[in-house]
Amino acid sequence: MATLNVYLNFDGNCLEAFKFYQSVFGGEFSHVGTFRDVPPSDSMPPLSEQDLDRVLHISLPISVETVLMGSDTFPGSEKLTQGNNYTIAVGVSSKAQAETYFAALSDKGVVSMPMSDTFWGSYFGMLVDQFGIQWMIDFDAS
Repeated sequence: MATLNVYLNFDGNCLEAFKFYQSVFGGEFSHVGTFRDVPPSDSMPPLSEQDLDRVLHISLPISVETVLMGSDTFPGSEKLTQGNNYTIAVGVSSKAQAETYFAALSDKGVVSMPMSDTFWGSYFGMLVDQFGIQWMIDFDAS
């Protein structure tokens, strides 16, 4: 069984927005991570102190089955406009299921991050499907 969750993108005000959503829906954040948490890498350009505090990922459970998730964009990324400020995040129960969904959704689409093991412990990938819809596929084995 798969889960579908809405993933919202912001340009520096993700935490502010999620505190608002928390005031609306209640609950506690199950995860808040910033760009400061990313291990140093040659592929990631240096960030200012302010940019290090941008939200890398935040999760707010809304119900047993639904989690509102989001992040700030990477500094210098494409400007957010209506239509590219969301992603459908799909949590799956196995690596095989992740591969199956990823392969099907990426057919005639564009892969932005191939499925791979991540530093946060998930098997994860991102793509834009042939209809322009952004997807993230995630298998968390923990």
